[in-house]
Amino acid sequence: MVNARRNTKILYLYIHDRSFVRRDLKMLERHFHVKPFYFTKKSFFRLLSSIKNCDVLFVWFASYHALIGTFLACLFKKKIVVVTGGYDVANEPEINYGLLRSRFFKGMVKFVLNRANKILAVSEFNDNEIKKYLGIKKAQIVYNSVDPKRFYPKGEKEPMVLTVGFITWENVKRKGLDTFVKAASHVSEAKFVVIGKGEKEPLAYLKSIAPKNVDFTGFVPDDKLLEYYQKAKVYCQLSFYESFGMAPAEAMLCECVPVVTKRGALPEVVGEFGFFAEYGDATSTAKAIKNALDASGGVGERAKEHVKKKFTPEIRERKLVNAIVGLNEE
Repeated sequence: MVNARRNTKILYLYIHDRSFVRRDLKMLERHFHVKPFYFTKKSFFRLLSSIKNCDVLFVWFASYHALIGTFLACLFKKKIVVVTGGYDVANEPEINYGLLRSRFFKGMVKFVLNRANKILAVSEFNDNEIKKYLGIKKAQIVYNSVDPKRFYPKGEKEPMVLTVGFITWENVKRKGLDTFVKAASHVSEAKFVVIGKGEKEPLAYLKSIAPKNVDFTGFVPDDKLLEYYQKAKVYCQLSFYESFGMAPAEAMLCECVPVVTKRGALPEVVGEFGFFAEYGDATSTAKAIKNALDASGGVGERAKEHVKKKFTPEIRERKLVNAIVGLNEE
């Protein structure tokens, strides 16, 4: 079986160099012969040659690169595995978010997923979106993972409230960054911190509405981000839409008490180990933050154990490997 795995040639196709994409690549490389392929508009003929020489096409996100890859994989009768990440199967006109808002792109995503031998959804919510908007019911839920060896508690907690995300106009609304900043004026006893690189205009807007207890750090390296997670008592993810929620899961491993909305997959990630606020409601958010700051009885520790139980790299790696191995049984 081990030799059979090693002899399986996987073409790993992606367009976003995100940490979770790189992590899946490393997981598969431990079991199979994997060739990474970063797709650009100039790489069609190189992709053609690569797909001819693989056994399995593994694609992250059902976007335009997946359309081209799927067409070629079907042409050469290769197996196809697609991971849906969120935006590719979202339809949120209220915040102008998701490929499925367009009839053309909806057709593209449906073409890809209908021809995939395996669809791996990153959450139950993600799977439900596929069923709701595309009528496809064959996805398997394989949760994203966070590494407790990389994110862990250390030292004493401070009355600090944290959120992480790129500061763009899209994220001001999708991730509720404006609500986070507005809520700070109701919780003056705590320090609020926004971590993430910011585009000029949305950053200027958030700073213009921010009280004095809000800090904007800009981009911070991973080791500094870990320090913030370890110091903060509360982590906020006040999103309209999240297909999983990597940052809150990372923060929970560091024993932050999560404050989230009940939207997307956030309730799946947090479970019973956090506090909930209404999306876009600064007053509701401030109340939830105060409750989280006052929380005792090891809420942060229980949040950590919840994440370690459900979203470990070992669980995801096992399920990814089983998905590939299972292709030979079809």
